[in-house]
Amino acid sequence: MTGLPTLYGYEYFKREVLHLTGIDLNSYKENQMKRRIDTLILKHGIQGYDQYVSALRTDREVLEEFVAYITINVSQFYRDPDQWVVMEQKAIPELIARFGKRLRIWSAACSTGDEPYSLVMALSRYIPLSNIRVYATDLDKQVIEQAKEGLYPDKSIATVPADLRRRYFRQKGDCFEISEEIKACVEFREHNLLKDVYPAGCHMIVCRNVLIYFTEEAKDQVFRRYYNSLVSGGLLFIGSSEQIMNHREIGYLRKNAFFYQKP
Repeated sequence: MTGLPTLYGYEYFKREVLHLTGIDLNSYKENQMKRRIDTLILKHGIQGYDQYVSALRTDREVLEEFVAYITINVSQFYRDPDQWVVMEQKAIPELIARFGKRLRIWSAACSTGDEPYSLVMALSRYIPLSNIRVYATDLDKQVIEQAKEGLYPDKSIATVPADLRRRYFRQKGDCFEISEEIKACVEFREHNLLKDVYPAGCHMIVCRNVLIYFTEEAKDQVFRRYYNSLVSGGLLFIGSSEQIMNHREIGYLRKNAFFYQKP
């Protein structure tokens, strides 16, 4: 795409995408994002960003494919199992001891629901399901609909602890369906981390392996807004490929490699 005229180059494309979708591509690492977008353009046999913008405007399927592809929906139940051991054995008991069993938990950029449903199952070891409520958000409404459906291939649930897998999943054709009692504990909503209002009073926020695609400036903005969303003593759980370089400047205490606390 390097031969495109300046008028219809990547800067033009970013402006049009912001207008069409509300997604600010300036907040994503440019080289990674351009490679992904150029792959989509080539797939459709489109010549340049201007023609692709026209397709995004006129073809709903092309637009939905674009949003799903650039939001990079990769998820798995109990992803990085060792970290979930820390969650179950340390983080959740500490939160319950500090705040009781009515916890306000936000799963941000929740993708197809693997993460918020994992949270509910982990919490179920300590709290009755009737008392569990997880707020789960994502930019992509298509994956939210998938999450609400609750159907997963075997590989997605491979790391779910055996007892929870037996209790909360049933086979349905080639897939596994999560139980209605787990679904009932999660409230799904569309949400843009870069522009929408954040929920307040959170005891824990979980956002894993998402911000690695953001620019340093965008990451800093999101981590600061997470900090403001947490109550004092609340926890932020991030992914194995992430770290908050300026956590002290923001105000976080680093509990371990993946958990940060608001004092």
